Amino acid sequence: MSDAMQTQQRIVVVGGGVAGIEIATSLARRGRDWPGAASVTLIDSDVAHVWKPMLHTIAAGTRDISQQQTTFLAQAREAGFSYQPGELWGVDRSRREVLLAEVRSADGRVLVPARRAAYDALVIAVGSQANDFRTPGVASHCFKIDSRVQADAFNRELRIRVLQSFAHGKPLSIAIVGGGATGVELAAELVQLVDVAEGYGAKGLAARISIHLIEAGPRLLAAFPQDISVATSARLQSLGVKVMLGTQVKAANAEGLVLDSGVLPAALRVWAAGVKAPNFLAEMDGLETNHNNQLLVLPTLQTTKDPAIYAVGDCAALTLPDAERPLPPTAQVAHQQAQYLVRNLRRQLNGEKVTDFTYRDFGALVSLADYDAFGSLGKFGIFKGGTIRGRLAQFSHIMLYRSHQARIHGFWRGGLLWLVDRLNARLRAPIRLD
Repeated sequence: MSDAMQTQQRIVVVGGGVAGIEIATSLARRGRDWPGAASVTLIDSDVAHVWKPMLHTIAAGTRDISQQQTTFLAQAREAGFSYQPGELWGVDRSRREVLLAEVRSADGRVLVPARRAAYDALVIAVGSQANDFRTPGVASHCFKIDSRVQADAFNRELRIRVLQSFAHGKPLSIAIVGGGATGVELAAELVQLVDVAEGYGAKGLAARISIHLIEAGPRLLAAFPQDISVATSARLQSLGVKVMLGTQVKAANAEGLVLDSGVLPAALRVWAAGVKAPNFLAEMDGLETNHNNQLLVLPTLQTTKDPAIYAVGDCAALTLPDAERPLPPTAQVAHQQAQYLVRNLRRQLNGEKVTDFTYRDFGALVSLADYDAFGSLGKFGIFKGGTIRGRLAQFSHIMLYRSHQARIHGFWRGGLLWLVDRLNARLRAPIRLD
């Protein structure tokens, strides 16, 4: 074995979300120019990446999953990293190995056995999921859209229910729990789905479908300025969405939701409230976590108990100096942390001192399908602290996604993907009809 191969550093990234795929892609591309380049391996339980802020459009069927996903094998070949399918279930810190569960097919056959993967640096970027707060019945009777697979599963059931409603002339009630960005944007996309479906001949469908958006707090979009919350609520209600604020969900069952004010019948129930990291992180060989299962990290994004293990994005809890609480679990935070590691991980592996991570709040955007959009401008820029609405906000929301595509595919290829999307919008149905 050559000296270069013996000294090659092994970087393992677990999780192919916003942060994970950007880190694996950028480090692998940079590694091509490094003598004795590090090997980069991406591990994910799924086979493809979808930008998480777009999952609600996949769930509603207003975007085609096949057009918006990036398969890990294809990305690995293009960027130069290795991809391994599997779900993380443990870490052996003494041996510096990750433990991966076996991969099974839908009928239970073992496709890939349980195995281990060695690392010199381990980056955990497994994202987050909705937090049902152990509400009775939610796990069994509510859909979640935290992943590509979950969003697609909801869409399959949605299309069946919508077809039944149209064919038999029966009402269809959809209840969404959670008034954050996911719940708000999903409600608007469902309205658009129904509007477009009527244009394809499903006359009277809008009158039979009701959409409830349920929020336990006093307003929607609690992380946004008050004026955006009020305007969003008013716009959704003008579209026919029934917004229920200050409403607690006590339980879920096959017929609907049990609220503190009574029972709400709902044939389809989506839980989009609360955020927590996956449960298995709380049992990761002594690593420190908070009450939301997030790994506690230092300003260098290294975990507090092991400098060889890093955590980024929604699964990491970083409280910056002079801050009262950890950074929010947003795509913006995940992207900035990913770029920090891309710049500094190689230096950290070589024992060099690096500056601490700093976060810039550029605001937040929420899109109500093609009907409207709102944005807060954050604490940086010329118009810091301001808000935007309408076409400018919609364009800004689009550019967030296109920027992500450019980072993982490159500028020119990302631009071609945008062009293909625009052509498909002209040539194909705007909703999923299969």
